[in-house]
Amino acid sequence: MKEFLENVRGLMPLVHNITNYVTVNDVANVLLACGGSPIMSDEPEDVEDITSICGGLNINIGTLHKTSIDGMVRAGKRANALSHPVLLDPVGAGASVFRTNTALKLMEELKLTVIRGNISEIKTLYLGSGTTKGVDADIADAVTEENLEESIVFVKSFAKKEGCIIAVTGAIDLVTDGDRCYVIRNGRPEMGKITGTGCQLSGMMTAYLTANPEHPLDAAAAAVCVMGLAGETAWKRMEDGDGNATYRNRIIDAIYNMTGEDLEKGAVYEVR
Repeated sequence: MKEFLENVRGLMPLVHNITNYVTVNDVANVLLACGGSPIMSDEPEDVEDITSICGGLNINIGTLHKTSIDGMVRAGKRANALSHPVLLDPVGAGASVFRTNTALKLMEELKLTVIRGNISEIKTLYLGSGTTKGVDADIADAVTEENLEESIVFVKSFAKKEGCIIAVTGAIDLVTDGDRCYVIRNGRPEMGKITGTGCQLSGMMTAYLTANPEHPLDAAAAAVCVMGLAGETAWKRMEDGDGNATYRNRIIDAIYNMTGEDLEKGAVYEVR
């Protein structure tokens, strides 16, 4: 885990983000905190040039409009031509036909390195339809200790089917390339009270993929551990009167201050 964090700090990867306007500022700040550098652009006439000067592309469908979808496709195809990592965050897939079909279109037209979402979103994409509670996972879909084995089988199957890494984040995180699956148990339930921790993770994960091209699965898992560990560290620093806005800032600060040694010591995971 340590080397993946240190590679991001050393290489300072430039990441192109086509993300949603709810969390765009937090995504930019978390990229800076982890050691990367962000660029945001979704204008179709602009995205191919921007993608060309970056090392990785983060696509987030949280606030869709038809113009941005065109930008996503153009940027994705340019990133594919340059062999840059491409991450898809299918925010709210299953909440509407429009966003579900958009995610499926991007999966069909682009070569994706990672699909990162909650279990409801991932199941929706696997099945081609589904329902989610807004952008949050349906409680019935949660990965638990009781259904862990079958969840691992499911995500491995999806990864093999799509030929990319599948990262499912929640109380228990699963990150797999179809052969190996990281089972990660870092994080705090209070992270769900902040809008955008998943979006932030997608941006940071793209930086980790860009800085560690020879080890995409391990780099993706390291990014998940960083976010979860930052949530734990930030929670310990909360004081009386602090709320979710302070918690958000403390998470970003924890990522900024995290060392490779911190990550090695605090990451809680196993590989199956």
